[in-house]
Amino acid sequence: MCGIVAYIGKQEAYPILIKGLKRLEYRGYDSAGVALLDGGIKTYKKAGKVSELENFVQDKDTRGNIGIGHTRWATHGEPNDRNAHPHLSQDGGLAIIHNGIIENYTSLKEELIKRGHSFKSDTDTEVLIHLIEDVLKKANVPLEEAVRIALSEVVGAYAIVIVSKDDHNMLIGARKGSPMVVGIGKDGEYFIASDASPIIEFTKNVYYLEDGEVVYIQDGEMVVKTIDNKVRNPYIQELEMNLEALEKGGYEHFMLKEIFEQPRSIIDNFRGRIRTNSSQIVMAGIDQFDHKFKNLNRILIVGCGTSWHAGLVGEYLIEEFTRIPVEIEYASEFRYRNPVITENDFVIAISQSGETADTLAAIQLAKEKGATIFGICNVVGSSIPRATHAGAYTHAGPEIGVASTKAFTAQVTVLTLMALSIAQKLGHITQTRMQELLTELESIPEKIEKVLRSNEYIKGVAEKYKDAKNFLYLGRGYNFPVALEGALKLKEISYIHAEGYPAAEMKHGPIALIDEEMPVVVVATKDSIYEKVISNIQEVKARKGKIIAIVTEGDDKVRSMADFVIEIPEVEEALAPLVATIPLQLLAYHIAVMRGCNVDQPRNLAKSVTVE
Repeated sequence: MCGIVAYIGKQEAYPILIKGLKRLEYRGYDSAGVALLDGGIKTYKKAGKVSELENFVQDKDTRGNIGIGHTRWATHGEPNDRNAHPHLSQDGGLAIIHNGIIENYTSLKEELIKRGHSFKSDTDTEVLIHLIEDVLKKANVPLEEAVRIALSEVVGAYAIVIVSKDDHNMLIGARKGSPMVVGIGKDGEYFIASDASPIIEFTKNVYYLEDGEVVYIQDGEMVVKTIDNKVRNPYIQELEMNLEALEKGGYEHFMLKEIFEQPRSIIDNFRGRIRTNSSQIVMAGIDQFDHKFKNLNRILIVGCGTSWHAGLVGEYLIEEFTRIPVEIEYASEFRYRNPVITENDFVIAISQSGETADTLAAIQLAKEKGATIFGICNVVGSSIPRATHAGAYTHAGPEIGVASTKAFTAQVTVLTLMALSIAQKLGHITQTRMQELLTELESIPEKIEKVLRSNEYIKGVAEKYKDAKNFLYLGRGYNFPVALEGALKLKEISYIHAEGYPAAEMKHGPIALIDEEMPVVVVATKDSIYEKVISNIQEVKARKGKIIAIVTEGDDKVRSMADFVIEIPEVEEALAPLVATIPLQLLAYHIAVMRGCNVDQPRNLAKSVTVE
């Protein structure tokens, strides 16, 4: 969850660190801090956002060509100055930043207290740097060896960077279960970070550490070893990310920018994958498993949050077009219920970041059972592509807003392509029908553009309901996952309680909540169950609920019943989620802004959930 950045080279480290922390703030913004090496270790840290740290450091000494920085999403210990990173060893000679959780920190801490250590924070991170110091002094070994020995005693997930006042030209980084990338600059300079966003301004040459690897950077040279002390030959690759993609581009918030980027991100998603003239889909990750699909027991989809909602759309798509049974699972529950998995199962793991801890754990469990694993993620070089047998990138570009928007539509686009490709391989779809669906899919970006032109009207709807205490979102069929995702967006960024329900389930409980104070958002596009949704709207109106309806253009029937309607272009039923979700994103965004909420950095949340 947390963001880490480090620098070693000939430049002043502090400006690089503070700029990097701003780029990483979507990973956590409970507190921030830096440690700079300039003879001794100077540490500055502050609760709150990176701007609080920047103000605090204005009149401080920030000299130094080596430094580490951290922006925190709190796990162990409440967000305050003393729990902020970096943390120091007992003698103050070592400093550490850490992303992850040390699960056995309690037992380690008890043992270290017996050995005379005292602690200033409530964090597991401080325990780790004290452990490294203890090994360093007791075993009388070099720092790099002390780090390796200490990490062999640790249970949990981590990405760490360490500096030492006694080793003036050294940075040490290590990862297990949390992401870490090393950037190779010019003239012997190096950068370490949680992801590539702080690095792209300075270099495009990077190395993504594998699990269980430690990187030692000293005197302009980099050495990578395993915790077992085996030397690795790092594969340096070139980043495809552009610096412009990390800026707001004139929009007030990243979230709004990313909502408006969806037509482009969907085009980028199917570019090169669709052969409309021949009604073909080309996906290398799917094509290599032609032999598998004929004998599958089922397809399992695992994900968390928005990715789970995209997976639910995927369940509907794959079952409809391939006739293969599909189950959708919360990755966070999957590994703990001893699931039945066989070699004839195909597991699709979905994660925007490619680093979601629960999804990675689900992948590992499924692999151990012999299943074939296919990953869907957005971040090139992340952990999920390396952990799966095959996969597909969503090509959505960086998503900085914590509440996912373009990630959802990108994931649904990939799942649509997968469903149609598998259906074609199994002979379950005609050439004519395939042609119709691919043509419709290629028209989706233009239809989204049309919905985005309703932004000002949706802003007016938001004004009417910004002070509501509760919302109910209803949908049926393909639009049920859209209702779930719409409710999640509102909860995440506006802090209004909202629930998504299958419209028919409303009368099995939630209908008791409906009164004249309850806004009910109904996704009521014209499809095979349109008349059923009309009945559900009438049930809400009979109880004086306020109806905001997402409807197909020209629908006067729902308009006569609803308090507000938001029109979307007519769209193929199976592809409706790609368009119907857009007005719900805008509605949540405008309500949150009107309530004074920070839509890019909602409280208690972070973009990449790299801890369980």
